[in-house]
This record gives sequence, structure tokens and C-alpha cells, in this order.
Amino acid sequence: MQLIGDRWAMLVIREVFFGNHQFSQIARNTGAPRDRLAVRLRSLVEAGVLERRPLSEEGRHQAYYLTEAGEDLSGVLRALLAWGDKWAVTAPPLRLIHHDHPLELESHCATCGEKVDDAHVGEEMLVPGWDMRGRMDELVAEA
Repeated sequence: MQLIGDRWAMLVIREVFFGNHQFSQIARNTGAPRDRLAVRLRSLVEAGVLERRPLSEEGRHQAYYLTEAGEDLSGVLRALLAWGDKWAVTAPPLRLIHHDHPLELESHCATCGEKVDDAHVGEEMLVPGWDMRGRMDELVAEA
């Protein structure tokens, strides 16, 4: 969340996902202050979410592209768009198309193929000394 959880990061990722690779395009479409945008782009490049490449053969201008890690955020972006269409606007500003019809998202388990039902999803903490309530030593101290 520290890396992509702020407003400008997700808007930058959205713009690059939509094919807007130049700083000026990203600035125009996000409304981000140019200094803040430059910092956010730099941090996304340093984190490996975006990469800078020459825009053309002449190499005078740089452009931003999603890395493999950035491309893996496409599902998050689509889910946020679907959520926003349902809960944040009265009329969606765009529609995602899958082949010849509007895209409808549904989660399926890649292992068994079943549709994901929240009632059948649990948590397993993998960090020693922690459970879903927090650090065990802090929980004991509170008791």
C-alpha cells in the first residue's frame, strides 16, 4: 500500500495501462501537479512497477511503460474501475470491452476452478509471532 496506495500512483498506473506513456499525457489526464508527478513516477520506476524507455529511435524523449510487476496490477485496476462504476459515480465514464461485450468481472480459483465465494475464503498467517489480530507479544501484553 505504501507504494501504490496513494491517489497519484494508481492514476499514473491507469494512464500507462491505457497507453499514455509520455509525462505530458500522464500529467494532463491525472491532473497531478508536475513536481508531485515526477516524484511519483521516479518512485514507481525505482520500485520496478514502471520502466523508462526511449519514446522513439532518436531517444530524445523518455516514456513510461509497465513492467511485468506493473502489468500484474491490471486486475487491481479493473476491480477498482468496476467498484467505482457501481459505488462512486452515477454514470460510468468508460466501459471495458471483452471481445464484443462489456467486461463483467468474476473471481475464480486458479487451483480448483471454482467461483470465489467470500464465505469459503480464510486466512493463514505466515509470519511467525503474528496472527490476524496482530503481533502475539503485543496481544499478550494487552491482556
